[in-house]
Parts: sequence; structure tokens; C-alpha cells
Amino acid sequence: MSTETNNPSLPADDVEAIDQLREVNARLNEQLKRIIVGQQNVIEQLSICLFARGHALLMGVPGLAKTLLISRLAEAMTLSFSRIQFTPDLMPMDITGTDILQELPGGRRAFEFAPGPVFANIVLADEINRAPSKTQAAMLEAMQEHRVTMAGRTYALQAPFFVLATQNPIEQEGTYPLPEAQLDRFMFMIGVDYPSRDEELAIARNTTGGDLPQLEPVLSGEQVIAFQKLVRRVPVPDHLYEFAVDLVRRTRPGNVDSPAWVKPLVGWGAGPRAVQYLILGAKARAALQGSYIVRMEDIIAVADPVLRHRVMTTFTAESEGITSRDVAKRLVEELGKAA
Repeated sequence: MSTETNNPSLPADDVEAIDQLREVNARLNEQLKRIIVGQQNVIEQLSICLFARGHALLMGVPGLAKTLLISRLAEAMTLSFSRIQFTPDLMPMDITGTDILQELPGGRRAFEFAPGPVFANIVLADEINRAPSKTQAAMLEAMQEHRVTMAGRTYALQAPFFVLATQNPIEQEGTYPLPEAQLDRFMFMIGVDYPSRDEELAIARNTTGGDLPQLEPVLSGEQVIAFQKLVRRVPVPDHLYEFAVDLVRRTRPGNVDSPAWVKPLVGWGAGPRAVQYLILGAKARAALQGSYIVRMEDIIAVADPVLRHRVMTTFTAESEGITSRDVAKRLVEELGKAA
């Protein structure tokens, strides 16, 4: 934890609140460990997204407990949870809700809005690339605007509002891949990997017996909102703002600041939203770890989930087995040495 407790730009009340957030986050992790084996990086990145007021896209093969983790995260925070299984026949109104004709006293009839599953604090959009573009757009509009429009009327979504979408990286037949502009709406792309041997052994022992334990709530929706506001107030040194901007600009092959090796490997670099999410993610990570100021290690820790879906590699890179993660990692290392 940082020792910079007397930072003049951070009021004493905020220092105390960051200490509370660190303690709450530790209790939250302890609760999730009762159900989830391993996946600590995934849990940390989900927490960062939540308190930074962002949304996340999870990439992982089936059977890695993505749905279980997200539903139990909502349970530990006393937040409402809904799961939407995206399919090719899913319509926008299946997500947002629709008007239903209701019988009123006196024999009159009127349309009444029936909210869809998007009206929850935590929404799991399972296999979002299974639904057609029109349905995806309805989900992404709700994510961006935090409201739903139906028949000219607008309905606000209750805060906190956190969308976690999943994609299966293996089976792509019959899918509708999200365009780059829509991928950019997600703060993080979180990779959910296979567990280690020891973790898989623990999964076999813990999940094939009795019922899984119920989690104890450690955080309310009102507290989540308060901590989200707190994260925005975490100070960032000027040189880290410059580091984040320089890192993102170097991902763009047409930029004069980009290294020569980027041009043949990257077709399209990250936009300004990547800078915003690097800073917000670093702020959230610093606060969750009890630091009263953003550190270089916080920026570096969130660089991969922020950039991996915003850097589009070329055919040359793909033929050489170079991914967007490899590009981002090399840029971070080079810029870190120069800093």
C-alpha cells in the first residue's frame, strides 16, 4: 500500500473512505473464494470495472464458471442480477421490455410498460455475439445511455448498472461479431483462462458434493455508488497522464510517435476512450489496494484488458502469431524503460 497518506489533493474523508474500500474489497474476495476456485485476476478486473463504472467483455471457453462468478458477485453485493442468453431469434424488446395492454377499473384498457431483463444492477449478456446486430445495438445503447426508450418514452436504469458480456472464442459459426466501434464500449476485455491442475482438482472436490454455500452480503448498491464517486477523486500524477496518452498514441500506426515496428503489425490503433479507461482503471485499482494516489504499476496492470480489444492487428501480425496483447505488452515495456 502506498505510504503517500498526506497527499494534499486528497481530503481526509477520502483517505478514510479508501481504507474502507480496501477492507470491503478484501471481504468481497474472501466471500467469492468460498465459491470460485482461482481466477483472481478475473475477480480483480471485474472489481476494477465495477468501481470505475465501466462494463466488461469476458472471453473464455464454456465451463469456466463465468456465470457463477457474476451471479455470486451480485449476491455478495446485494445487487439485482439477470442473465440474458443471446440467441439468433432474440429481439430488442426481449432485452429492454415492451408495452403490454392492461385491463383497468371501469373496463378501460391502457398500455403499461413491462421492464425487460436489462433492468437489473448486474446484467450478464451471455454469448452476446449470438444475436443479430439490431439486438446487440439495443443492449449497447442501454450500456452507454443508462436508459431505455420505448414508444417515445424513456425509462432510466437503476444505478449501479454493470453489464458483463461473454463471448466464446472457439465457436464462431452462426455468430454476429461485434464491430470495433461496439467493442470500444467495453472498458475491459477480460480473458478467462483454464485453471491450473491444483485449482482444477479443488474444483472437482468442492463442487461435486453438497450445495454451494450462500454468500454473506458485504456491500450495498448505495455503497457501490459512493465508492464509484470516490474512485473518480483519486489523484493522478501528471507524468502518469502523459504515460497513458503516449502509450495509446503509440498504438496508432500512422502516428509519428509510433515505433517503426508497429506499422506493419497494427492496422488500427486505440482511440481516446482507451486513455480515459487507462486512467479510470488505474484509479480504481489504486483505491481497491488502499493507495491514495495512482501509481505506475496501476497503469501497467490495466493496460492489457484496456488495449487488447482496441488494437487491431494486420494479416502480417496474425501470420507471425503476434496478437494485440503482444503489441500492447511490448509498447508498455518500451515506454516504461523510456519513462
